[in-house]
Amino acid sequence: MGIKVYGSMVSTATLRVLLCLAEKDLEFELINVDLASGEHKRPHILARNPFGQIPAFEDDDIKLFESRAISQYISRTHVGKGVDLISNDPKKAALESVWMEVESQKLEPAAMKLIWQLCMKPLLFGQNSDDAVVSVEKKKLESVLDVYEARLSESKYLGGDSFSLADMHTVPTIKFLMDTQMKQVFDARPCVRAWVTDIMSRPACVKVFGVPEC
Repeated sequence: MGIKVYGSMVSTATLRVLLCLAEKDLEFELINVDLASGEHKRPHILARNPFGQIPAFEDDDIKLFESRAISQYISRTHVGKGVDLISNDPKKAALESVWMEVESQKLEPAAMKLIWQLCMKPLLFGQNSDDAVVSVEKKKLESVLDVYEARLSESKYLGGDSFSLADMHTVPTIKFLMDTQMKQVFDARPCVRAWVTDIMSRPACVKVFGVPEC
């Protein structure tokens, strides 16, 4: 059967899984889910993700949902293939886990609201962004990136000296934001800017996004 991913290329969560598969150099089948038509709420997706969200993931007899759980499964199941994304040292792995939590609990909430306002509303629905919401969420993003700047001033990557899931999990949201006015927020922080350039130029990015830099 092999690996199947039910998702969409406009979904940051789907992209998170695809990047992990690319980093691990694994073959997979992407089954597109049409979000605009509400396909993610239909029975065949609900059978794979009871919350009616994407991605849904199948690897032979195991079925998973939640992109960060999927990426950890992939990383732990295919140790030694492609790029190892989770340290086998407990202390290093714990530090990586801290920054994975920071991404999901701090970066993601503000980033996704900005992506909705600046990318999804105008491009997919032809609606204007709400400047008041953008202003509030921009300040939240700036606060989070100040913490990232401090961390990256003392460490090449969030989890330490090596690229890990802690970094990879940020890529989809950063990819979208770098194509908006929020790019200046990243560029204003030199350590963050250098880190973004690094993680966005990885071969996995080229494979998933199809451009030299994502």
